[in-house]
Amino acid sequence: MDSTRVTEHPTSHERRQPGAGRPPSPADPRGALLRTPEQPTVPPGAAALPVQARSGDVPSGSGTAVPCGKHGPTGGQVSAGTGMPASAGSAASSPGTGASTPPPGSSGPGAEHSQPSAAESDPHRPRPAPESIPAQPAADQDRTSRSPGGKERRTGQGLPQGGPMPMRRDGDRLRFVGAATRRIARGIDLDEIVMGLCRATVPTFSDAILVYLRDPLPVGDERPTGPLVLRLRRTDRIPEDRDTEGGFLPALRPEPSELQAMTAELCEVRPGGALAEVLRGVRPVFADAPAARAALPELLGEDLAVPSGQRAILAPLRGRRRVIGAALFLRRPERLAFEADDLLVAAQLATHSALGIDKAVLYGREAYIADELQRTMLPETLPRPTGVRLASRYLPAAETARVGGDWYDAIPLPGSRVALVVGDVMGHSMTSAAIMGQLRTTAQTLAGLDLPPQEVLHHLDEQAQRLGTDRMATCLYAVYDPVAHRITIANAGHPPPVLLHLGGRAEVLRVPPGAPIGVGGVDFEAVELDAPAGATLLLYTDGLVESRLRDVWTGIEQLRERLAATAQLTGPDHPPPLEALCDEVLDMLGPGDRDDDIALLAARFDGIAPSDVAYWFLEPEDAAPGRARRLARSALSRWGLEDMTDSVELLVSEVVTNAVRYASRPVTLRLLRTDVLRCEVGDDVPQLPRLRQARATDEGGRGLYLVNKLARRWGATRLSTGKVVWFELNRG
Repeated sequence: MDSTRVTEHPTSHERRQPGAGRPPSPADPRGALLRTPEQPTVPPGAAALPVQARSGDVPSGSGTAVPCGKHGPTGGQVSAGTGMPASAGSAASSPGTGASTPPPGSSGPGAEHSQPSAAESDPHRPRPAPESIPAQPAADQDRTSRSPGGKERRTGQGLPQGGPMPMRRDGDRLRFVGAATRRIARGIDLDEIVMGLCRATVPTFSDAILVYLRDPLPVGDERPTGPLVLRLRRTDRIPEDRDTEGGFLPALRPEPSELQAMTAELCEVRPGGALAEVLRGVRPVFADAPAARAALPELLGEDLAVPSGQRAILAPLRGRRRVIGAALFLRRPERLAFEADDLLVAAQLATHSALGIDKAVLYGREAYIADELQRTMLPETLPRPTGVRLASRYLPAAETARVGGDWYDAIPLPGSRVALVVGDVMGHSMTSAAIMGQLRTTAQTLAGLDLPPQEVLHHLDEQAQRLGTDRMATCLYAVYDPVAHRITIANAGHPPPVLLHLGGRAEVLRVPPGAPIGVGGVDFEAVELDAPAGATLLLYTDGLVESRLRDVWTGIEQLRERLAATAQLTGPDHPPPLEALCDEVLDMLGPGDRDDDIALLAARFDGIAPSDVAYWFLEPEDAAPGRARRLARSALSRWGLEDMTDSVELLVSEVVTNAVRYASRPVTLRLLRTDVLRCEVGDDVPQLPRLRQARATDEGGRGLYLVNKLARRWGATRLSTGKVVWFELNRG
C-alpha cells in the first residue's frame, strides 16, 4: 500500500465542524487539507485522556496542522501525538497533551488510514432528507445557534418558549423547499395548487398566508384587457388559543374565512403605484422594505395591520408571461422574524405555484373545450314525440378523457313516428368526437328524408368511407310507429337492444348484427318487431356491457337480469320510472368497468290507441276540401271536442285545398287525439310549401298564414313518396 495515500471522509454540512471558523491549513502537494480539531477542555485535577480522532483528522497537541505523510517538512518522522519530529524507533509523547503513541501494527487515533469501527456511529454523518415537510427543529437540536444567555446568536433576540423553532440550517430549508414544491406540483387544478401552497407553508414556514390571484386569470398567450385586479383566492393560518398583543390577528378561531373577512377581497392595482412596482420587480420583499410599506396597505386595505419588522414577506406570483398574483407570508410577533435566506425560499414557492397555476388554467380551458364539444355533439334536450317517452345518459370514459365517440339521438318523423339512434365511433378522443359529430349530422339528414333504417345505415357507411379508410363505427337505427305499435330496427355491428315488457320480462332482441360502418361493400338488413304499450326499449353502447373484467355477452346477460330485477320492484302492472331505470342500469358498473364512454337511450312505448286515430283517403278533386271538413267535424263530435270544430274545419280546408291543387294521387288525412289534436295531410308532391306574405291584390297565398296564426305549431316534411303537412292545436 502506498503510504502517501490519504483517505478523505465527508463531513456534515448541517453542524458546526471543528475549526470551521479558522483559515484553511496549508495543503501538501497531493492536495490533502487537514484541520486540527479543537482542543477539549480538561477539568482541573482530572487525568488527561487521549484525543479520539475521526477518519481524516490528525490530532495534534499543539493545535498546529501539518502535512499528511510519514515525513514532515524536514524529512524526519512526525509524532502522531505531538506533530513534532521524533527519532526513528522512539515512542515520543508530549507530557502536556495526554496523547500517546499507539503500538506498532495497531490503528490508533493517530494512524494515517484509521477507519471508524462498524459498531461506532458517526454523529456527524448527514442524514437522508425526509419525503414529508420537515418539522421545526427543537430547542435541543439547535444549540449551535444559541448563546449561553438563551438568545439567538445571529440576531440576539430571545427564543420562543414552547413555540415552533425557525429553520436555522440550509439543510432544513432545502428539505422544506423540496417537500413543498412536490406538494404544490401534485395539484392538477387551480384550487388544488393554491391549497397545496397554503398547506405546505403553514405552519412550517409561516403562521399565515394570503394568496391573491388575477381576476380574471389570463389563459395562455391571450392579452388581458382592462385594469389589473387581484382577488383574494385563499387564506390559511395556524390555530391560536391566546391573544397576540400587537399582532396582525386577534384571538380568532382557526378558520380561513375569518382571516379572509378581515382583508379586502378585491384590489385594483393602480398603474405606477407602489403595489404595481413591487409586482413588476417580481422578487419577494420584506414588509419593512420601503416599496412594500406603501404596497401592503393598497393590497390588504387600511384596516389590517401588518406585523412590524421582517415578519412579513410579499412575493409576486409570475407565470410564464406575466404576473398573475401575489402571496403574503406572515409570522406572529412572538416568533422569530424571517431571515434573508427566507426570501429565496419564498421566491421558490412563488415560482412553482405561479407556473402550476398557469398550467392549471390551461388544463381547465382544455377541459372546458372538451366538455363544450361533447355537449354540443349530443342532444341538449330530447324531443317529446307522441306516444313515446324518452330518457338518456352519457358518461365519459374518465375525468381525463371527457370526449368520446359515443352518441345517441331521437328524431321525430312524419306520421308521429320517431327514430331512435345510438352509435359508437372507435376511441374516445377529440378525433373520435369530431367523426361522431359528422355521422350524427348525416343520420339526422337521412332521417329527415324518411328513408328506411337499412338505407340510412347504407348511406352512413358511405359517409364514413369518405371521411377516411380507418373511420369505423357501430350504429343501431330504429323507427317506432306509435299507431301501428311496431318498431323497425337495422343494426351495423352494434350490441343488440334489450326490451323490457310490462310484466317484468326482459329479452334481448334478435337483430341481425351486420358489419360496422366504414367497412364498405356490405348489405344491411332490417327487421320489424312488435312494440307493445308499456314496454321499454333500451339502446346502449358497448361501454356499458364490456370491460377488461367481462366479455360483451356476459355484460348483456347481466344487463337483462338487472332490468328484470328492477321491474319486479314496481309490480307487473306498473313499469319502473324511466329516469330511475337509467340510474339503476348505470349502478351495475363496477370499479373496473369504466374502460370506455357510455351512451344510454331508453324509450317507453305508450303508443296511440286505435280509438284516438281517424284516417281517410281523399281523391284530388274540387269536392275534397268540403268532404274533409265533414269528416273532421264527425271525428271531433265523436271525441267530444265540438268546441274545436270551427278552427279545425278552417285549417283542414286550407291545407287540403293546397294539396289537391297539385296532387295526382289520393290525398291522405289523419287526425290524432293525444294531449293535443294533430292533423296530417299527405300528398305525392315533394315540393314543400313556403310561408309568404300575400299582397292585397293576390287571390291566394293566405292559407299557410292562417295556419301559422291559429295553430300551436306546424311543419312540413318531405317523404320518399311526397310530403306531409301537419299542424297541432291545444285541446280545451
